[in-house]
Amino acid sequence: MADASRADDFAPLDPTDRPDLPDINDRLAPPGTPYEVWDGELVRVPPADPPHAERHIQLAALIEAHTGPEFESGADLLTRTSRVDDIAPDVSVYPVSDPATGRRKLEHIAFEIVSRGSLSRAGRKAAKLTGRGVRRVFAIDVVRSRALEWSVELGAWRELDPSGRIEDPALAVPLPIAALIHDAKSDDAIARALLAKRNSVLVLQRAEAQAEGKAEGKAEAVVVLLAARGIAVDGAARARILGERDPQQIDRWIARAATCAVLAELFADR
Repeated sequence: MADASRADDFAPLDPTDRPDLPDINDRLAPPGTPYEVWDGELVRVPPADPPHAERHIQLAALIEAHTGPEFESGADLLTRTSRVDDIAPDVSVYPVSDPATGRRKLEHIAFEIVSRGSLSRAGRKAAKLTGRGVRRVFAIDVVRSRALEWSVELGAWRELDPSGRIEDPALAVPLPIAALIHDAKSDDAIARALLAKRNSVLVLQRAEAQAEGKAEGKAEAVVVLLAARGIAVDGAARARILGERDPQQIDRWIARAATCAVLAELFADR
């Protein structure tokens, strides 16, 4: 099995510079309906059952967490790939909209979730997407628990090493393939990606947790110091000391614990 390709395997691309083709935002398929257009024919895309449907929402969450700051991610996003095709990958990663026009740009990466019998259809879709200029197309096989990448050179899927990672300029954090194929790993991968991207909420929570842990350790030091000096600490006093989280108060107690003769002096207001 092959490792996932690295970002430096791909040359920079202006995927919308195709005057010979319709704009990617010009629709053949009716937006908001379960239809795509393949080779000029309206094709109904059926709703999914588990596990396909469950992996779809997990994939969307994973990709959103790993997407870089200059990119957006979307689910079931219609893309006009030719004069006769208007198709929607399960999940797409594309540059932020042009501020001058507000129009969406072509996706750089697309993901398809496949199940038994649908890999060949996904291959046709991948060929249409890469033919338009999409750099990379991946398939997640939920039945056989594997991930594949479309090879333009071979015109076929190639299986990826489940222990590898997908690295790409559109991703802020490398995407672990194991998280794509094993649903139990998605939460951990999302959390790691958000921390790596320095998500403000998680960074604040981590800082608060570290500060609380530091305060807890210093409070325990007060109790240990008192015990080492032979000063008895009853249950109420112990609970008060260990429950304190004001670092300045704990520092005062540490200083007093080193010199006080009785427990009352520790808590004296002075």
